[in-house]
Amino acid sequence: MSGRGLRPVGGRRPLARLPDAVPRDVLQRHQMLRVGDRSVAWVPPLLMLIGILVVDWNTTRDFRIITWIVLVPGIAAAICGVWGTAAYAVLATVVYPVADRAWPNEYQAGPADFYLVAVGGVLAVLACAVRVRGERRMLHMRDVADTTRRTVLRPLPPDWGGLEHAAVYLPSDVEARVGGDFYDIQPGPHGTRVLVGDVQGKGLGAVEAAAALLCTFREAGYHEPDLETVADRLEVRMLRHCGHVAALGREDGDRFATAVLLDFADREAGAVRSGDCADREAGAVRSVVFAHEPPLLVGPDGVRALPSGDTLPLGLSTLAPAQGPPPVCRVTLAPGETLLLTTDGVTEARDPDGAFYPLATEIARAVAADPRTVEPRRLVAFVREGVLRHCGGRLADDTTVFAVRRLMPLDARDS
Repeated sequence: MSGRGLRPVGGRRPLARLPDAVPRDVLQRHQMLRVGDRSVAWVPPLLMLIGILVVDWNTTRDFRIITWIVLVPGIAAAICGVWGTAAYAVLATVVYPVADRAWPNEYQAGPADFYLVAVGGVLAVLACAVRVRGERRMLHMRDVADTTRRTVLRPLPPDWGGLEHAAVYLPSDVEARVGGDFYDIQPGPHGTRVLVGDVQGKGLGAVEAAAALLCTFREAGYHEPDLETVADRLEVRMLRHCGHVAALGREDGDRFATAVLLDFADREAGAVRSGDCADREAGAVRSVVFAHEPPLLVGPDGVRALPSGDTLPLGLSTLAPAQGPPPVCRVTLAPGETLLLTTDGVTEARDPDGAFYPLATEIARAVAADPRTVEPRRLVAFVREGVLRHCGGRLADDTTVFAVRRLMPLDARDS
């Protein structure tokens, strides 16, 4: 799931930032034609104009290219703004007769070619206006997509809920910049809950389902003392959402979502969960896996996967009504260990030979070479770069990489 379209990560420093807003008259066409903060889009048309004049002056009467000036406003229309294109159209119209008259009368191109240059300039300005309007419309749609993504994947404060975290979202469609992957952290009186998941399908329908699940998680994760109840609330919400969509007559009423729900016990509270006679163990993490890729526990001693369980994806409980409550897995995190959660974009990334990305193997090798790789920020950056390198930047699905661990003391993090 935040290359381009990269979302800020948790912790003290982001892996990448979204591009700053630019004035709409500058637009993104200038990103490749800038020196520092200044646009140099006006330089190529000017160089072409000068080159045409120099070549025309230094060639014989049998090779006159003065009429090529009509290309100058055409080049400007592709990379400059409307006013810049209009300026080059006027300049070409003025320069043409001056350069043409520098030759003897019998060698002049004549007024017919002058009209060609004038008409070409007008058409270039009109073409530039159409192009700029299209670019502005595209940027507006991109802003809408970015706003939608930030609404669904709200920014997480550093060290939120006593957890050190980092996340990156890479959309498979770089123009859409939004998909069905979702994640969030919700601290509350019963501990801090984490949800990472992936809605089946793409488009705004998947975003709508992800938003519904996240809204329910933020409320249930805060108020409900039992993780099983939070999981049940998510299942009911997905069923209700699908029923609503189906009632509207839409064809995406059979969506489902895979997800991982985590519960970081409050070590200070030591509260007793209902239905469990044991106190909440210090450092324990409880998880429910809804047919999602199980989290990886990454530590200095290596990499291991949490149990996956047999729970169906969210929204498919009607297929097995007698299944009962989802199984809850309990694991104790050693100091410094990090939980890594990913979506299909990582597990389905293939190289040109069709081989899948060896996530666990690559992480184990990286941790052995540098134990600091277990830090959430470093771990997310490593997986992101590894996936993009493995698939050559061609993602098969939206990709989310999310890493979280209990907040360590400052002296331990600095070491």
